[in-house]
Amino acid sequence: MRSNPPSNLYFSVVLLWSGLTLIPAAIYLGGLSLFPWLELSSLKAQILFGLTSSGTAPYGVLTVLALLLACYLLLPRKQLVPLLFSVCLAMGLSLGLNHFLKPYFGHPRPNVQFLAENQGLSLSGFYQASQPTRRILMAQEVAKLSQEIKLPQETKLSLSPKIAQHWQDEVGYSFPSGHTLFAVTLTLVVSYFLLAAQRFLFAALLCLWALAMGFSRMLLGMHWPQDVLAASLLGGLIALLALLITEKWRAIGQG
Repeated sequence: MRSNPPSNLYFSVVLLWSGLTLIPAAIYLGGLSLFPWLELSSLKAQILFGLTSSGTAPYGVLTVLALLLACYLLLPRKQLVPLLFSVCLAMGLSLGLNHFLKPYFGHPRPNVQFLAENQGLSLSGFYQASQPTRRILMAQEVAKLSQEIKLPQETKLSLSPKIAQHWQDEVGYSFPSGHTLFAVTLTLVVSYFLLAAQRFLFAALLCLWALAMGFSRMLLGMHWPQDVLAASLLGGLIALLALLITEKWRAIGQG
């Protein structure tokens, strides 16, 4: 790994970070909202749900383990301990920050905003309720979407059973996107080691996964563009911090 100066690796990670941030920034600055563009009972929606599930507990843990296994097969053995340390540190920081920021900002999700505007759901009542009560309220609102009653045309939004269940499970606040934060942080940390080992294709595929994760969250009605943009920015900062701490730790160990 020392054949590639860490400064060059950091620069490469920053370039990847810029790419991951550019698209959600363009969507946000363009004033676009990707929900409800997609019919959520379609095959495309099912594919997006499968993608978003790779960042949803408990499947997110399996994603991390599968990625670590791939790195075990692809990277030099001496990089595995620093990689594991970096991933654990970055994941811990991202989970803690996401847990703090969501209730601090208290932004409603796009799907909840949609239900409030079209079906009369009370935003204040919904978010003041407990998590179990929110799930009950969401189940009731989702049921209304499929009822053959006189509702405004724009509320005729069909959900697949899995996506309907996802709406009922994810009833927290919107800002920032935890799934995107998870994907961007993990991608940038692992890409640092992949680039050092010249595994460029794998790093590129990881970046595509992180980008697609953000799109899946917006198209499924779970997050606004600013949620994904903020998560992408935070993910880069956390990844760089974790990598800097790891390199400092390695330098002390070699000293």
